[in-house]
Amino acid sequence: MRVGLQVPNFTWSADQSLLGDTFGLIAERAERAGFYSLWVMDHFFQISMVGPAEREMLEGWSALAFAAGRTNRIKLGTMVTGVTYRYPGLLVKTATTLDVLSHGRAYLGIGAAWNEEEHNGLGVPFPPMAERFERLEETLQLAHQMWSGDDKPFEGKHYQLARPLNSPLSVHKPHPPILIGGTGERKTLRMVAQYGDGCNLFARLGDAELKRKLDVLRGHCQTLNRPYEEIEKTTLDNMTITRDGRNGSLTPSAVIDQLGHLAEMGIDQAIFSLNNVAELEPFDLLATEIIPAAEKIAVAGR
Repeated sequence: MRVGLQVPNFTWSADQSLLGDTFGLIAERAERAGFYSLWVMDHFFQISMVGPAEREMLEGWSALAFAAGRTNRIKLGTMVTGVTYRYPGLLVKTATTLDVLSHGRAYLGIGAAWNEEEHNGLGVPFPPMAERFERLEETLQLAHQMWSGDDKPFEGKHYQLARPLNSPLSVHKPHPPILIGGTGERKTLRMVAQYGDGCNLFARLGDAELKRKLDVLRGHCQTLNRPYEEIEKTTLDNMTITRDGRNGSLTPSAVIDQLGHLAEMGIDQAIFSLNNVAELEPFDLLATEIIPAAEKIAVAGR
């Protein structure tokens, strides 16, 4: 089983001059600990589930480029880019650039966007939900076209590109994995089956709901004649890890049990954020106990 680290919170110190150094250390520690992937949110204001909007928030793709320069092996992705934030041709170029400069380590994490506050705050149009999903589908179609090297005109309902040239092409072949975030059963999970290489579901949904979402995805795959096994199933969670489980945190054995349970449901990669990510203790435990055990856990259906 694979394990990924999400970093959604950059408020570690009152001294903002330390932010870059701390984030760089976290990326390096994550790679040394054996994490398969490193993720940042693609938001411009902090989201309410994490803290006040005024808290520090780094632009996602720039942060990943910085992390790429501090690491050598760990995969890098946004969890997830809102389709409304960037013109789709430029987004594919951005993801390709990260992939080329990191020697093929980029994911394109993408979704339909939801945070109206930061759209309004920064002057980004926020279309109705139905239109955002239409734009998401066109962007996915365009990404596949550009990564195939096809630069013929793209004529969509919302996007028209005279020549979607993408040079250089990505290092990862056939293209950087596309991870589509969201749990919508009619549109999102259908797009995962049709265009995606991975899905992301919230671990907090609980066992019954997680299994049901996976069954819905499996149904879409059957309808589209897409092998369900081709799609990387991931979950997102947050936790605090300590050696002794103090203050309601999780011990290494408790984390390993959680990972094993997710693997039994067919989850390929468990991604989580660490509430104590700026401390050394969780990375030591991950490197010596948790990730070595996770690598031995067989995923059901694999």
